[in-house]
Amino acid sequence: MPKLTYINSRGESVTFSNRPPFILSNIEGLGDVDADVQTQKSPFQDGETHIDTTLEPRYIDMEISIVGKGVDEYRRKLSTIMTPKLTGVLKYEDNNVVRTISCINEHVPKFSTKYRNYHSVSINIICPNPYWKSPTIEEQPTFEPLFQFPFEGAFQMGIQRDLRIIDNDSDTEVPIQVEFYGPAVNPIITNNTTGEFIKVNQTLEENEYMRIDTTEGNKSVVFINVETKEERNVFNWIDLGSTFFQLQIGENEIEYSADNDIQGAIVNIYWQKHFVGV
Repeated sequence: MPKLTYINSRGESVTFSNRPPFILSNIEGLGDVDADVQTQKSPFQDGETHIDTTLEPRYIDMEISIVGKGVDEYRRKLSTIMTPKLTGVLKYEDNNVVRTISCINEHVPKFSTKYRNYHSVSINIICPNPYWKSPTIEEQPTFEPLFQFPFEGAFQMGIQRDLRIIDNDSDTEVPIQVEFYGPAVNPIITNNTTGEFIKVNQTLEENEYMRIDTTEGNKSVVFINVETKEERNVFNWIDLGSTFFQLQIGENEIEYSADNDIQGAIVNIYWQKHFVGV
């Protein structure tokens, strides 16, 4: 039986495993999730034409047994932590596999059978985004180190890159976050694999960096002062041909440039792997 930990938006957590006080008796929804297959049909066409397939929200149902002294106290703790008024994250651990997923409780935990040192509980969780994510953020820094101390003789400190090959071994396309440090005139990030790009028709000053987020529902482009952390929203200055692209499955050739010489520019790229099941 895997171990699952629920962490609410206040940072409070509770763990379900094969050990008291919260024993995980049964769980459903770790892998299966419904899909909406979208098709269209033309007059006199045999069959239909596939347009797209989207995944529905994920529903995870758990049966928990509270075992041990202090059942009533554990029940109150569970209700407080897993209130549907707070969002949360569910962390899955089994052998060497670790996954997380954002979620919210469908209702307050349901308590049924109760004995002196035993209480059964039903928990139903909704995950609006059905994808499980890797627990760590993947990173492509500007410099690729080439050596380890100690060293002797001639050496290279590292490779300065304005083009990266990122291998997305997820089960789907994933959004990226980019940090592009100035100075740069009209900075642009391009996915050469798809031809998509994000260009901002503004000058990124030497004491600023551009932060791009292509996450659905959180798309943004801002210039941030390195010293004061003051943000300058430049969304209205995005080139009309721009697309908030995502990393395709497999290799992606990502390039960054500008309308001026940016040799030595610092650009960091971050992403998180997505999976349809654990």
